[in-house]
Amino acid sequence: MWGEGVRRVEAALFVARQPLTPRKIAQICGFESAAEVRGYLRRLGKLYDEVGAAFCLVEVAGGFQLRTRPEFYPWVARLARDQRPIRLSPPAMETLAIIAYRQPVLRAEIESIRGVQCGEILRQLMDRGLVKIVGRSEELGRPYLYGTTDTFLEVFGLRGLDELPHAEYRNSAVRRSPSSGTSENAPLTGEGRI
Repeated sequence: MWGEGVRRVEAALFVARQPLTPRKIAQICGFESAAEVRGYLRRLGKLYDEVGAAFCLVEVAGGFQLRTRPEFYPWVARLARDQRPIRLSPPAMETLAIIAYRQPVLRAEIESIRGVQCGEILRQLMDRGLVKIVGRSEELGRPYLYGTTDTFLEVFGLRGLDELPHAEYRNSAVRRSPSSGTSENAPLTGEGRI
């Protein structure tokens, strides 16, 4: 029923701390192609659904990951108290949203939109791994450009930036983590994974 290939993929996903791409799984497990791995991933996800497993296979941040099903979160959270979800203040969420939709974006642009200084909030977002410096502008002084990270995609359960709610507001220059398939866009909530 499970097959050797599916079990090898499951073993790799089980120990991975971060999402794995099909190409990475192929390298780790000794498969010939990412296409072969995609077949095993589809079968594995279907098997988890059929047997009613407490966890599921999700595509997030450009890769795949095993996650606890949401209905079991209250019980699992008791075991993982040290892995608290990332909680953000309203100003931090506002700053993060501006960066997500406008990236790559200058600090001056963020401050212009928000109407207040944002240096400390930017530092906090970078410390939490949600934002990073993605380059330098060609403007005078070559200021830093900011963008989101794969951790941002993981925390918000997004395959890529295309899944941001109201993606039509996103800066057209952004090209990161392409998403495959379609999904409904959900509002951003700062819930972490377990």
